[in-house]
Amino acid sequence: CSRCIKLMYFVRKKRGGGASKMAGPKASNPPMCLESAGIRDAFKYINITVSLVVFLVGIVGNVALLKVIYANKCMRTGPNYLIASLALGDLIHIVIDIPINAYRLMAEDWPFGLVVCKLTPFIQKTSVGVTVLSLCALSVDRYRAVVSWNQIKGIWVSVWTAMKITLIWVISILLAVPEAVGFDMITMNYKEKHLRICLLHPVQTTQYMQFYKSVKDWWLFGFYFCMPLVWTAVFSTLMTRKMLKNAQNALSEHVKQRREVAKTVFCLVAVFAICWLPLYLSRILKSTLYDEKDSNRCRMLSAFLVLDYFGINMASLNSCINPIALFLVSRRFKKGFKVHFYFYLRYIPIILSSVIRLKQQGCHPHRSVDELWYVIRTYGDMSATWPDCSM
Repeated sequence: CSRCIKLMYFVRKKRGGGASKMAGPKASNPPMCLESAGIRDAFKYINITVSLVVFLVGIVGNVALLKVIYANKCMRTGPNYLIASLALGDLIHIVIDIPINAYRLMAEDWPFGLVVCKLTPFIQKTSVGVTVLSLCALSVDRYRAVVSWNQIKGIWVSVWTAMKITLIWVISILLAVPEAVGFDMITMNYKEKHLRICLLHPVQTTQYMQFYKSVKDWWLFGFYFCMPLVWTAVFSTLMTRKMLKNAQNALSEHVKQRREVAKTVFCLVAVFAICWLPLYLSRILKSTLYDEKDSNRCRMLSAFLVLDYFGINMASLNSCINPIALFLVSRRFKKGFKVHFYFYLRYIPIILSSVIRLKQQGCHPHRSVDELWYVIRTYGDMSATWPDCSM
């Protein structure tokens, strides 16, 4: 958070004293900044507005995506279950992390306690891990579908797909454990205020966590950003070569389906790259350019704070934009969204008004409404006759 980065200088300065509850060897104090670091209020309000939009759109979009896959048997395929797993990870991140990150920007103190302090980065890294590994699995799955051209397709998810999804979540959770271990609450005095700060502890007690802290930015950039891009590029190239070889002997409809799915996977990876690049760029620049002995470092730190929160917003945007991207590039998802989303927008007001009318007539509406709802869903026709209230 911005407060965490901003106060790191004061934490390190006082880590041998009594104002901060930290242990560690004393170090020479860096020179004072010529000006204070911070984020302007206008940027904070813009950030909160963007977070609110991402929160609302992300919940609606990902819930709708899960509903479309669940409600349509023809959509219950291996790749779509991977997309559903990705949407579930995004949904968890949106519900838990985005509100807390928005609060962090506006507040000086951390009131949520140690458990939430450790849980927030853990959930965020788990969500990103699910996204990254799901994109890699989708790329491999599309390549295997092209290589095994005549493979038998099933409506229901296979045992292998279920194992892949389980493995994705287990690996993502395990890779996020160091975040939960390393994050801690620090109590300190800052500008005559007694503050509680949640951050990756500057002084790690174990050798493993010291190593993790020193390489964290490059590890996250390499595994969580570069790896899915390289993975997708390799398998997309192999898939394209295979499709070109089989294009003459394959049915045109099969070729169209393969191209549409390949386009969908490529779109998801491109959206991921665009959304996450600013945040990783900010972290890499800070780790390479920031010098705590420079008296002008706070001016640079202010720029990094803005870039960091811009990157956090862009990364959060990835959690809500995937359903929109699927709606734009996939005919099946577009049709599913239209059927279910437009259906509820059109008929829920009619059902609610009908319930009110039935209550005014003095009859129990549940069975009547359920029967009419079934007729509407089956035939899409509002001309169905109302059941008798006495039934």
